[in-house]
Amino acid sequence: MRRRVRAWLGIAAAAAAAAAGGALGPATLAGATAARPAARVAAGATAGPAAYVPPAGVLSPGMHGPAVRSLQRRLAALHYYPGVVDGQFGGNTLEAVWAFKEVQGIQTAVNPDDVGGDMERALVHPKQPVPILPHGPAWRIEVRLGRGYLVLYRHGQVELISHISPGGGYYYPCPGGGTCGPAITPDGNYRARWFASGWLQVPLGYMYNPVFFIGGAYAIHGDVPVPLNAVSHGCIRIPMDIAGFFHTLVHVSETSGTPIYIRGRVPGT
Repeated sequence: MRRRVRAWLGIAAAAAAAAAGGALGPATLAGATAARPAARVAAGATAGPAAYVPPAGVLSPGMHGPAVRSLQRRLAALHYYPGVVDGQFGGNTLEAVWAFKEVQGIQTAVNPDDVGGDMERALVHPKQPVPILPHGPAWRIEVRLGRGYLVLYRHGQVELISHISPGGGYYYPCPGGGTCGPAITPDGNYRARWFASGWLQVPLGYMYNPVFFIGGAYAIHGDVPVPLNAVSHGCIRIPMDIAGFFHTLVHVSETSGTPIYIRGRVPGT
């Protein structure tokens, strides 16, 4: 996996240069996702309109070939994570497609998995994520709950954009009996306070590589599934492949951890 992540980083940098010029347990997922090594997403990679030429038709999961490879290169250059750039439209590429649509404001109610005309045009002329804090810290995480994505900034530049699934707003059985809820992810300003490696069992299930921002209850963590709708108990779910290296991109400390800004639960924020 280290080689695959490095290959993706190299492709993202090369594309940018060319343009400028319910929780599941570990047993359930055995073999589905291996532990990912530390990885550094290339900073500052941007791509101009000439960097991407749309294909003639619609791209969908399960497809493969040069058009899919071109899509993956474009997404990587724009700081989304499509996984290894191999020309295979699999799960990692799909999650990057979702994240791109969420940032661009492209509807996901109908045919959310397809890369059609609206997305192809947006890939040629992409919008940047609208910052929550335009003049915020150079190293920070911003989470848009209502839009379903997370942005990691380093050196004041977008470094990684990921699809997320936050709290679903439902009520659920409390571990000790009774009913808990609603399942919400709270708006607010937080920090990356502590990290647990691998699968961590908590009263409501399991978290993969959680980066906690409120005590031992709320974290940004890997899980399956991470669907388009909000389904978590209140944490912020990110795709497993991204969770494999996300913690290496942040500073974890009780007093000086990477700032995390979460907005969207309260309308207008």
